[in-house]
Amino acid sequence: MRASNISSDGGTESSALVDDNGSEEDYSYEDLCQANPRYLQPGGEQLAINELISDGSVVCAEALWDHVTMDDQELGFKAGDVIQVLEASNKDWWWGRNEDKEAWFPASFVRLRVNQEELSENSSSSQGEEPEEDAGRSRHKHSESKHQMRTNVIQEIMNTERVYIKHLKDICEGYIRQCRKHTGMFTVAQLATIFGNIEDIYKFQRKFLKDLEKQYNKEEPHLSEIGSCFLQHQEGFAIYSEYCNNHPGACAELSSLMKQGRYRHFFEACRLLQQMIDIAIDGFLLTPVQKICKYPLQLAELLKYTTQEHSDYNNIKAAYEAMKNVACLINERKRKLESIDKIARWQVSIVGWEGLDILDRSSELIHSGELTRITKQGKSQQRTFFLFDHQLVSCKKDLLRRDMLYYRGRMDMDDMQLVDLEDGRDKDWNLNVKNAFKLVSKTTDEVHLFCAKKQEDKARWLQACRDERRRVQEDREMGMEISENQKKLAMLNAQKAGHGKSKAGYSACPAAPPPQSLHPVHQRHVTVPASVPQQQVFALAEPRRKPSLFWHTFNKLTPFRK
Repeated sequence: MRASNISSDGGTESSALVDDNGSEEDYSYEDLCQANPRYLQPGGEQLAINELISDGSVVCAEALWDHVTMDDQELGFKAGDVIQVLEASNKDWWWGRNEDKEAWFPASFVRLRVNQEELSENSSSSQGEEPEEDAGRSRHKHSESKHQMRTNVIQEIMNTERVYIKHLKDICEGYIRQCRKHTGMFTVAQLATIFGNIEDIYKFQRKFLKDLEKQYNKEEPHLSEIGSCFLQHQEGFAIYSEYCNNHPGACAELSSLMKQGRYRHFFEACRLLQQMIDIAIDGFLLTPVQKICKYPLQLAELLKYTTQEHSDYNNIKAAYEAMKNVACLINERKRKLESIDKIARWQVSIVGWEGLDILDRSSELIHSGELTRITKQGKSQQRTFFLFDHQLVSCKKDLLRRDMLYYRGRMDMDDMQLVDLEDGRDKDWNLNVKNAFKLVSKTTDEVHLFCAKKQEDKARWLQACRDERRRVQEDREMGMEISENQKKLAMLNAQKAGHGKSKAGYSACPAAPPPQSLHPVHQRHVTVPASVPQQQVFALAEPRRKPSLFWHTFNKLTPFRK
């Protein structure tokens, strides 16, 4: 029998690389529903934490994701923050302390630190100078301690990777294979929505783990050189972007199916036959999202205990940056996908739209507001402008219905140069201007003159134009692209939704994805609290850009029309 222990995730850790060969038994629906409950009970982690706390030990956890809360009884924190765990008797909500206060926080949003003794060492180090004769012995002891701490982190990375492979295998064999045998219950499209590209992830992670195992030094784990594995496979981790973007849709599809008892029993029976740990299917499907979030934290901790003289130092440092960038790119792609849905709905609401879809070149609204456009003849036109990446769109308000907008044209920002104007007479146009700026074409003689109502409005537009150029450059450097299929799907959904809308105002702020309120037969481990919006699951780090506030003006400007 293979030895195992309980990981900090509540899962079972195999001591060897999981076999790639899958079992081939097929079961009928009746067989599945009559399965015996053979599975491992979670809870070892909780018991261990409470024993440590009761013994007076300091137990710390690191935040996997931001926890944003407006409840005074909950502890808010950012990804990477350290929380001292004070009480963990409840499996879902723990009591803890950070720099701000003590309060409840969701246990699933954190991971226990591998080296818990660090705080104790730091606190005792300030209790006076060491005698000189003990200095050498102390340095030697510190060196041994550093080796042990690096060993702890290396072993955690290896063990959690093996557990993760087991989870992926269970999903592919325990759920997907059985679902495909029951064509009367699941369509191909449903399975694609629920499971996404998790089979590709399983295939990729098996290769990654095999390379990790080759670099793992069993005799002296602290000498292991695993940084090169992350660097070698960093491009492969990009497949997580598709999975993470698909995950909210998977949750919605599962939630719909779980309203029927036959599906709840079916998924639970699949889990029991595969002898999977006691986590519901939605918890298993969240593990890839959790995993890609955990890598940067693990590598940051490993870097902390890797000296600059260590042969793996430079690779670990580069791997940490690489995995942080992977996670940021995934977050950014998800934000872009949410943005293109809003942009598509906005375009559908504009009367008389001409030319290519806005999504043909743009994926983000950067700024919007009213400006006065001045012609060379001195005529003024009051327009509402929407600045997207690559494009500036001009619209005119309806004279009677001020909440209706008509399309009036667009400008290519890639071809424009921003020129700030001082208040006074403009020599080129021979006009007196105030709060003005120009957009000048780099390839033609075309010049556009704009005036804002207030100086602060002009300042915001100037900054927005600079931001637009910077973001275009950042997207180019990050390789940020939205597929044509995703753009077409966004427009198709917007057009369908537009036909079903009444004259009520259009709110461009997206509705929060449905909570993961699934209720299988046995659910003792809630992976993410049902009250937490799905967006927070993906907030690994501080967002590269803050969400735009300008969508809030859309409910006044652009209602859907029949």
